[in-house]
Amino acid sequence: MTRRRKMVERVTTLMSQPEQIRNIGIVAHIDHGKTTLSDNLLAGAGMISEEIAGKACWMDSDEEEQARGITIDSSNVSMVHEYEGKEYLINMIDTPGHVDFGGDVTRAMRAVDGAVVLVDAVEGTMPQTETVLRQALKEGVRPVLFINKVDRLINELLVDEVEMQVRLGKVIDKVNKLIKGMSEEAYKNGWKLDAGEGTVAFGSALYNWAISIPYMKTSGVSFKDVYDCCKAGDMKTLAKSSPLCEVVLDMVVNKLPDPLDAQKRRVPIIWQHGDKTTKEGQAMLNCDPEGPVCLMVTDISFDPHAGEVATGRLFSGTLKRGNELYVMDTAKNVNRLTQVGIFMGAERIEVESLNAGNIAAVTGLKDAIVGSTVSSMMEMQTFESLKHYSEPVMTVAVEAKNMKDLPKLVTVLRQVGKEDPTVLVNIDEETGEHLISGMGELHLEIITHRIARDKGVEIVTTPPIVVYRETITGSVGPIEGKSPNRHNRFYLEFEPLSEEVVQKLKDGDITMNLPALERRDALLEAGFDKDEAKNLTAIQGTNMFFDMTKGIQNLNETMELVLEAWREALAGGPLANEQVQNVKIRLVDVKLHEDAIHRGPAQVIPAVRGAVKGGLLMAGISLLEPMQILQITVPQDHMGAATAQIQGRRGQVFDMQSEGDTITVIGKAPVAELFGFAGDVRSATEGRAMWSTEFAGFETVPGGMLKEVVKEIRKRKGLKENIPEPADYLA
Repeated sequence: MTRRRKMVERVTTLMSQPEQIRNIGIVAHIDHGKTTLSDNLLAGAGMISEEIAGKACWMDSDEEEQARGITIDSSNVSMVHEYEGKEYLINMIDTPGHVDFGGDVTRAMRAVDGAVVLVDAVEGTMPQTETVLRQALKEGVRPVLFINKVDRLINELLVDEVEMQVRLGKVIDKVNKLIKGMSEEAYKNGWKLDAGEGTVAFGSALYNWAISIPYMKTSGVSFKDVYDCCKAGDMKTLAKSSPLCEVVLDMVVNKLPDPLDAQKRRVPIIWQHGDKTTKEGQAMLNCDPEGPVCLMVTDISFDPHAGEVATGRLFSGTLKRGNELYVMDTAKNVNRLTQVGIFMGAERIEVESLNAGNIAAVTGLKDAIVGSTVSSMMEMQTFESLKHYSEPVMTVAVEAKNMKDLPKLVTVLRQVGKEDPTVLVNIDEETGEHLISGMGELHLEIITHRIARDKGVEIVTTPPIVVYRETITGSVGPIEGKSPNRHNRFYLEFEPLSEEVVQKLKDGDITMNLPALERRDALLEAGFDKDEAKNLTAIQGTNMFFDMTKGIQNLNETMELVLEAWREALAGGPLANEQVQNVKIRLVDVKLHEDAIHRGPAQVIPAVRGAVKGGLLMAGISLLEPMQILQITVPQDHMGAATAQIQGRRGQVFDMQSEGDTITVIGKAPVAELFGFAGDVRSATEGRAMWSTEFAGFETVPGGMLKEVVKEIRKRKGLKENIPEPADYLA
């Protein structure tokens, strides 16, 4: 029997024993060694040969990942590890480290209970280390630490034995400081990382060795042995006496929670608005295989043979082929499962059934999207929505090379939007323009490449352009919107939302999914008055709509049209047809024609849409541009070149930190100025710079540039070059 078949049999027998399951994610900054570590864990579990581990990048199964040497998609794998005579099932997700693919990390964190955080011993914690830790703690995922590339400290930085331990201690302190800053409660409840407690391991994923203090006690390998072996370049001895997979997986089994323990703590975090006393609430808290099916979809991929494959965490119930399930927040059609399986890297292995506490890969959920709550019950409170830490900041226009591929392209773009929720796909039926917005240049390059390669549609793309937003700076109202037949009038008031309220909307503290009373309390707490708190009607992104009218006949049946027009106006603001954000609109009065035929969509929608766009112009509309934080690490003598790179791009430097002979320059610059940054910073610093970027929200475009930028966007979109006047909308 082949090694793989044996592994599959062992995996399937352990699936029904939640106390022997560990669901883990491997997370870190880019190039800190996640995929190399995953390879070695798989080799140790007997799934790939030890000779190729670390070089094979087995979890990077996509040819694009192999060619670029980076992880683009999260990959799942299930393996078995023996610890103290008992077998454990480890469901592992290897996540990307590049900031453009941060959405994958957010989704993976919902599926797992524990995270192995990797930090490069030489580079220390980096911006993305901080981001992935924050994502883990927010989802209630417990971290352990693996400090990688310890051999580099000895062989490249030539530190002595004492200095090595001091540096490793500093890395642990820095990570602990981050944990304490992000969640003091978790830090106090035993999540502080401590080498003595066994929640920290040190090693080299490339050379397949690792040590931890508990393992030192059993193996007799000391820090001195590590130092001597690295100095002598004898990594093989270390790998034999202290193999990486044993040390790391022992730490995972010993220190990270099983689903029974984890779900008691995590369900209240990721299902905040659900009633824990209900049948499904109890089943999820107890990880009950006999309870109703409660599944959260965290990923969707396409299999050329089986169609759409939904991957997700099963919190309660058992999945079997033929199960009839419902996807919440949709039309509640029956979705019948056609296959149930698990992922082994790029392969999907079918299984008879799958119990609560596992990560499942199923086909047949045609109504599901990433973030969907799936249940065997018709009605269930949905899980908290997944919050991504950055927003799409760049756009490319895509068109089919051959006209005959046009219908296929539309289908493919809809698939792309479904597979990756951090991508915004905008199909403009009128102009025939198809726009894809993503996290950065690399993100868009990968997506467009895959459309041609995997979906077989030849496409032509424009160079990437920056995504802007529109908002208002002042208050105005009431503004009157008249219907074309003059029989219906709508009066609206406008004001900007405070930063605090916008943050609450982004964090999901205020949503329309909240029960009415909870929502009202959240609004009162955020500073809204009692009347407003009672009358919130809709939320769109970070915009709010309040119906403050009283006793107006027939408004109920017209309200849906009013909201449709409001959403349409916000999707493309009057300044440059960019998305509008952070605006509060109040409907204060309405005059409607008593005859339904005179207040249909053709009358209501233009009236409200015109009032919204005219009102936005009168309230001092402004353009916002996306910003990124830049962190450039260079040798001291290149510091001037690094700061010049930021300042020469309308950026500002706000911090400099020196360590040894290197200096880290931290600043912020607009995305619009960062095209070609990689090449420029390399040549300016003779290729000695290391840098990373992180999304930093939207900021107002400087007044002196506003007209020029708006003109350029309008020209590109084929709009009239002159900015419209309020009178153009308020006829």
